[in-house]
Amino acid sequence: MGKNEGKTEAVKGFADLYEPDSSIFTALEDAARRIFGNYGYEELRIPIVEYTDLFSRSIGAETDVVQKEMFTMEDRRGRSLAMRPEATAGIMRSYIENKLYASKSVCKLFCYGPMFRYERPQKGRMRQFHQLDCECLGVHEPLLDAEIILMLMGFFKEIGLTDLALELNTLGCRECRPQYRETLLAFLEGLSTDDLCEDCRRRMQTNPLRVLDCKVAACKKATENAPAIHEHVCPECADHFAEVRTLLDGRKTPYILNPRLVRGLDYYMRTTFEVVSSSIGAQGSIAGGGRYDALVEQLGGPPTPGIGFACGMERLALALGQEKAKKAHRQTDFFVALLDDSGASKALYAAEALRACGLKGEVAYAARSLKSLMRQASKLDARFCFLLGPEELAASNIVIKNMASGEQATIPLSGVKDWGAIQSSELERKKHR
Repeated sequence: MGKNEGKTEAVKGFADLYEPDSSIFTALEDAARRIFGNYGYEELRIPIVEYTDLFSRSIGAETDVVQKEMFTMEDRRGRSLAMRPEATAGIMRSYIENKLYASKSVCKLFCYGPMFRYERPQKGRMRQFHQLDCECLGVHEPLLDAEIILMLMGFFKEIGLTDLALELNTLGCRECRPQYRETLLAFLEGLSTDDLCEDCRRRMQTNPLRVLDCKVAACKKATENAPAIHEHVCPECADHFAEVRTLLDGRKTPYILNPRLVRGLDYYMRTTFEVVSSSIGAQGSIAGGGRYDALVEQLGGPPTPGIGFACGMERLALALGQEKAKKAHRQTDFFVALLDDSGASKALYAAEALRACGLKGEVAYAARSLKSLMRQASKLDARFCFLLGPEELAASNIVIKNMASGEQATIPLSGVKDWGAIQSSELERKKHR
């Protein structure tokens, strides 16, 4: 029998998501749907499994993601399938396969959901992780680059993240990057092989730019004087990047020019960016993206410019911290406490009337002692407890107890819906203050 056979446990690196964490994710998704929707982005849901070749062709066959981190399997016909390690490739496949370019000159899409990479599990980085992803296809102009960055920073402001650093770089294009690649390679070959880690020595031959992205301290020190790519791009790329910076400056959006920012996927070109939080440790990146003007054509579609980004939701939750995260968890509005089984139907109908007003709450399914019921209301963190005992049932009334102040009031059972409507309006006002 295998090591884990017979055990009922989660696979390593795959976590269950309970309250309040599940509420945090829902709040992030709702904020994304609202903010991205304001910019004209439409929601797309793509499959979790794609043909492995899609990721090899888009991400790059020599990247760590493809070589080391993908979960792959064969179907019954022997075709290699992969659980998606990122969302952009799947969105591009959908865009091409469904010929969205024929109906929309500018196509704006966003999605969210689980991604999968075989890495060492750590805080904020599991083998199944979750991302928010935005892509805009069909626009060359730097105005779009600035707009999508402003949208991302606006999203962070909306969810309460402000202590962030925006990093920018340009990766050139298919015309100028090969020349920079040779310049960088000449610099790297001038270093001692002992200066670089094993991965970087391999990357020198396959993708030298990735050496600049290495997190090993010795590699970072050895390459601190490496030629900066933004000083070696063609005039068109330089002008494009300068305009992006001018537009961000005009909106007083601070950023850091980071010549080492190359991203981990091969399809990026020109503008690339990353957002870093100082509150979640060394691996502080919470979002990243950039332009990929050749990707659609590379995957068999028509020449189509594009730009996009992805946010790691686990890292967003970490950056939010416990206090801000608690606010995402919606408090229970009411608990209907049943003190006499003969009032079960009335308890149910009262709870339904309150829920119809948009309030969140639960009902006792059987009569118990007042002490036991109040304990349950406290565990639910209910704002109000509704009490239905023999006296209330005889008079067709219900008692409402404010759990914070202890104050009580008696109202007719027929007035529960009106009370709920007033409470719902008050909650909406507080939400928008």
